[in-house]
Amino acid sequence: MALLTAPGDRPVATRPPLGRVDVVTVLSVFVFVLTVVPARFVVGPLGAAGTPAGIMAVLCLFWYLSSMIAGRTSPVQGRQPVRTVMVLFVCAMLGSYAAAMQRTLPGLEGNAADRGLILTAGWAGIALLAADGVERLDRLEAVRRRLVTGGGAIAVVGCLQFFTGFDLAGHLAFPGLTTSTNYTSLLSRDEFNRPMATATHPIEFGVVMAMLLPLALHGAVYAGEGRRGRRWFLVAIILLVLPMTVSRSAVLGLAVVCLVVLPIWPVVWRVTAVLVLGVFMVALRALVPGLIGTLTGLVSDIGSDSSTVTRTNDYVVIGESVAHRPWFGQGFGTYLPQTYRILDNQYLLSLVETGLVGVLVLLTVILSGWFLARSARRALLARADRETAHLAQCYAASMAVALLSFGTFDAFSFPMVATLMFLTLGCCGALWRLSRED
Repeated sequence: MALLTAPGDRPVATRPPLGRVDVVTVLSVFVFVLTVVPARFVVGPLGAAGTPAGIMAVLCLFWYLSSMIAGRTSPVQGRQPVRTVMVLFVCAMLGSYAAAMQRTLPGLEGNAADRGLILTAGWAGIALLAADGVERLDRLEAVRRRLVTGGGAIAVVGCLQFFTGFDLAGHLAFPGLTTSTNYTSLLSRDEFNRPMATATHPIEFGVVMAMLLPLALHGAVYAGEGRRGRRWFLVAIILLVLPMTVSRSAVLGLAVVCLVVLPIWPVVWRVTAVLVLGVFMVALRALVPGLIGTLTGLVSDIGSDSSTVTRTNDYVVIGESVAHRPWFGQGFGTYLPQTYRILDNQYLLSLVETGLVGVLVLLTVILSGWFLARSARRALLARADRETAHLAQCYAASMAVALLSFGTFDAFSFPMVATLMFLTLGCCGALWRLSRED
C-alpha cells in the first residue's frame, strides 16, 4: 500500500490518535466481534439491543465524543463530510423518535423506538471513529485486510453449511451471552441448503459477501510475493459462497461489483476476469447441479414471481401510514413485523418509520460514501497512486452494493449488513481525508 509521504519518503502521521489506544486495533476487534459472534447472542438484560457488536459500537461513540474534551486528542481536525452526514442522520432519527412520542405507543413499539436510538448511536460511533480516527493509509489497509479475513472466515462456515447441512453457528456458545429464541443458521430453497453462517438470514449473508468481494479483490490484485495464494483464496471462497445463499440480492450485488470495478481494470485484467467467471460458472454448475438454473430463474422472474408481487402490494398497504405521518414517520424501528407486516425494502420501511426526511437522509448517507470514494480516487490518480486509487474504487463498489441491496430487503433489520455499511462509509471518509493530506 502506497503511503502519503513527506520529503525524505518518511511516512507522516496525519493526526494525533484518539487517546493512547490505537483506533485500528479497536476497529479490528469490532470486526472480529461483528463477524464471528452471531447476532442472536445478547447480554440478557439489554434484549435485542445488547448484541456484543452493538454494545461495542455505542462505546466507540462515547470514546469518540469524550476524546473531543482535550484538543490534543480531539479527532475533529479539518474537513470531514462524514461528520456532517452523520449529524444529519442522527437528527433525522431523533426527529422520528420525537414524532413517535407524540402518540400512544404500545409497549413493544416503545421498546423498539428506544432500541432504534441505541442502534443509531452505534452506527454513528463506528462511522465517525473510522472516518476521523484512522491515521494513515497503511492503517486503513489494515482495516480492509481484517474485514476481508473476517468475511473469509464466515464464508468457510457458509460453505460447510451448504455442502454438509451441518449448522456450525447453531452450536456456538459464548459465556455471559444468552439467546431467547430457537435458532438455526441454515434454511433451504429449491432443495438447496441456504447458509447464513453467523448472519441472521441468507439474504444478509449474501449481501455482506457481495460488499466484501471488491475489498478482497483489491488485496488479491495488489498482493505482494508470498501473499497471493492466501488472498486469492479469500476471493475464491467469498465468490463461491455468494451464489450458495440462493439470494437474488446477492446475485445483483455481484453484478454491481462487476459493473463498478471491471471498467477501471486494464483490458488484460478484464478479459481474464470474464474468462475466470465463465469457468467458475461452468465448474459450479458441475459441482452443484441446478444451482445456476435456480439463480438464473430468480433474476429472470423479477416482476412476476410471488416475492415481487408481495413487495408491490406493500406500496398499497403503507399508503395510509405515510399519508398520516409524511415527514418523520411513525418512529424508527416501530413498524414491527409481528404487528404490521414485513417490508422487504429498506427505503420503503424508512418511509414509514422515518418519513420523507429519513429516506432522503438515508440516501444521502449511502451516496456520500460513493462520492467520497470516487473523489478520493480522482485525487489519488492525480498523484499517480494507482494502487490506492484502486482501493477507493473498491470502496465505492461496496457502497454501490449497499445502495442497491437496501431496495431489495429491510437492511436495518439485519445488524451485520447495516453495521458493515456504516463502517464502510467511515472508511470512505478516512480515505477521502487521507488522499488530501500532505
